[in-house]
Amino acid sequence: MTTVVVVDDHRLVRAGLRTIIDASGDLRVVGEAADGAEAVTVVAEVAPDVVLMDLSMPGVGGIEAIRRLRAFGATSPVVVLTSFAEADRVRDAVEAGAIGYLLKDSEPGDVLDAVRAAAAGHAPLDPRVARALLPSADRRRPGPALSDREREVLAHVARGLANKQVARALGISERTVKVHLGNVFRQIGVGDRTSAALWARDHGIG
Repeated sequence: MTTVVVVDDHRLVRAGLRTIIDASGDLRVVGEAADGAEAVTVVAEVAPDVVLMDLSMPGVGGIEAIRRLRAFGATSPVVVLTSFAEADRVRDAVEAGAIGYLLKDSEPGDVLDAVRAAAAGHAPLDPRVARALLPSADRRRPGPALSDREREVLAHVARGLANKQVARALGISERTVKVHLGNVFRQIGVGDRTSAALWARDHGIG
């Protein structure tokens, strides 16, 4: 059973998410919070497998809450669930430590799939958010000189595949995938899979 903490300042939204999640059969809400400060306390107490985090809340907002969670060492992956798709908000959330980003008008099944993906170590990203991050073709700058194999690995990561799945798709070992991914991280200047996926989509890879 994958455990979830729901963070949103609207009680009705929290209740709706709890109903959807608890009805899934394999996911369960184990805590709720109405703002970022409360979220930090609840996550520290119950250590959920995934946190669903709103961004716009009174007091401590979602991005600051994510920063505080990471500062005290919380390892629960955070999936943002918000109404805002602006590129700046997405980047701020990812830089703070969010692993995924969904919009509140997503289908219930997509939210459940995103929670499962985050729990498995993937980086769920709403396609509309990805499009918001894509610059126009004439503004795209050439990226670093990635090898063909590194580009292949990065493309699969941008699609949300885990290392084992990438290895299977490319017919290489999981250890080789990790080596390629480490090289990619260094070359494009990121430190995690979600940022790498955003960079890939920003540069037309994947």
